[in-house]
Amino acid sequence: MLPFLSEREAENCLPIGILATPGLEARDRHLGLVEAGGEVVGVALMTPPAALLIAAGTRPSALGALVDDLATSPFPVSGVMGPTDLAGAFADAWCAETGCSARHAMAERIYQLEAVRPTPGAPGGIRRATQADRPLLIEWLDAFAREALGEADLAAAGEIADRYLAGPASVRGLFLWDIDGTPVSMAGIAGPTPNGIRVNAVYTPPRLRGRGYATACVAELSRAQLRVGRRYCFLFTNLANATSNEIYQRIGYVAVGDVDRYEFSAPTS
Repeated sequence: MLPFLSEREAENCLPIGILATPGLEARDRHLGLVEAGGEVVGVALMTPPAALLIAAGTRPSALGALVDDLATSPFPVSGVMGPTDLAGAFADAWCAETGCSARHAMAERIYQLEAVRPTPGAPGGIRRATQADRPLLIEWLDAFAREALGEADLAAAGEIADRYLAGPASVRGLFLWDIDGTPVSMAGIAGPTPNGIRVNAVYTPPRLRGRGYATACVAELSRAQLRVGRRYCFLFTNLANATSNEIYQRIGYVAVGDVDRYEFSAPTS
């Protein structure tokens, strides 16, 4: 499975990273593997209650087998995320099979970085978040989820903060851009792949935006990951947010693929 996913490492950085996450046991996930003639032609991964992830490189002809497998499994399918054509086709097939309805929730773009471009400086510097920062991390992670994903759950934000703080440092962590000891922006790393890692949870409070803090934080965090031997950094953006897409490209991130998210609603009687 990993060789199949790694053929398009950047586009599959999310499922690869999930599979590499410490503490995630087989019982916490559902894997779908489709083979034809002894060759892997499709891969999907789900960690309920999160949406199903369809891997880049999956053949459209494999979607029917994935639908059949999930329709007879005990796992609830709350939605799907994957390359634009595959996600839409799966959503149509799943709704036809189950009678549910689908809502297009978000269009995203995957970026890959190999070298950090020179960017305008900002006052302050980056540091790894510690347990003492936990209340602020929870506040900002909750605000990030509200803004980026339309979700609000302080308890979930606390669990996410604790996972980041628990490390290990080479696999995940949250970092803060500080000015004279005051945090002004945040970014995280998670989900290592064979050659890279994903940058995520980029957040600056609205009152502090437009001052270059997020740019400086992401640039320095990305530079640090390359410095320790990673070949790439990856990240996802909401295509509706033109500002963040522009910022990441300015740093050196290059678009490698688009993905769509759909949310499923139960059939109405």
